[in-house]
Amino acid sequence: MKGLSRRDWLKTTSMGSGLALLGSAGIVSSLSAAEIKKYNPRPMAGPIRLGSNENPYGPSESMRKAMTAAFDNGCRYPWGYNGALVKMIAEKEGVPEDYIVLVAGSTEGLKVAGITFGKGGEIITCAPTFLSMMEYAELWGTEINWVPLTKDLDFDLDEIEKRVSYETSLVFLCNPNNPTGKLLPANRVLDFCETVSKRTVVFSDEAYYDYITEPNYPSMIELVKKGHDVVVSRTLSKVYGLAGIRMGYLVAKPELAKKLKDRVVANTNIMAIEAGKAALSDKDFYRFALQKNAEAKSMIIETLDELKLPYLESHANFVFFQAGRDIAELGKTMAEKGFIIGRPFPPLNDWCRISTGTVEEIALYNQAIKEVLG
Repeated sequence: MKGLSRRDWLKTTSMGSGLALLGSAGIVSSLSAAEIKKYNPRPMAGPIRLGSNENPYGPSESMRKAMTAAFDNGCRYPWGYNGALVKMIAEKEGVPEDYIVLVAGSTEGLKVAGITFGKGGEIITCAPTFLSMMEYAELWGTEINWVPLTKDLDFDLDEIEKRVSYETSLVFLCNPNNPTGKLLPANRVLDFCETVSKRTVVFSDEAYYDYITEPNYPSMIELVKKGHDVVVSRTLSKVYGLAGIRMGYLVAKPELAKKLKDRVVANTNIMAIEAGKAALSDKDFYRFALQKNAEAKSMIIETLDELKLPYLESHANFVFFQAGRDIAELGKTMAEKGFIIGRPFPPLNDWCRISTGTVEEIALYNQAIKEVLG
């Protein structure tokens, strides 16, 4: 599979759903020393985590202050405090408030949807992808109808559509996909979701939507607004840097949203609610996180080009490349050098997923991977 050159990749990052806010100059230039200090992450203490797609620069100062200020309400149940956050999210997505379901990270949303719609039927999806929904639904007796990715490592929408039957209770898409970072063609995925949602529920996992570099790429929330049986998940774990706080949400028409709300298990907590409100208001940190992610990806890609290793264009905060050796073994080697890399993703067992850590962490990683694969 042909890899992208660093120059071609940088051209793609000048615009996009989140990155368009920065402009092409902002993507490749460094922030001032004062701006970097403002978002200075914790000092590096091994091992360096490059396997979980986390944003090491968060939570931002505003989010931390919001959580600290909420300590006095830690004795209160959260449902009396989440109205303002629901309103903010609804305004952000352009839907009424009864379309929003708060969840403890989008992973809870995936699991809740899996048992809400999947129990007693089948879920169709491709592999490899993010597995939380399917693994959880299987525990409740759901059959998983696995479709391989295409030869270009895309979701095979044609094959999925062929397999939809009266037994299908949900179709799961992850777009951009994890672990590949690839994005489905906008017109094709819109047509697919609109058509298939007339036969069954379509779930679109958009955890990495903020990182999309394709201009004006549509969210499937546009189909939710039109009344289709589509559920969209979003998270504040990635670009907003709240992976450890557990804050996410689902968007669905009211009939589906109520079913999902009735099955939510954990509920969001007071600190997550306040962090979420601060996150959605912190435009400076949002732009900063996107820029640092772009810089780190550029560094990773430059090294892959130097090593002549194939990789996929990434619309996420990681890069998926073909290492040419078993990833379980490569993981052990890199762990000895102080780095945690992505786990194996069968059947692509010689492909490696590397998350974008801080630019300092990626500089160290690049040195190590050159020693191992050079």
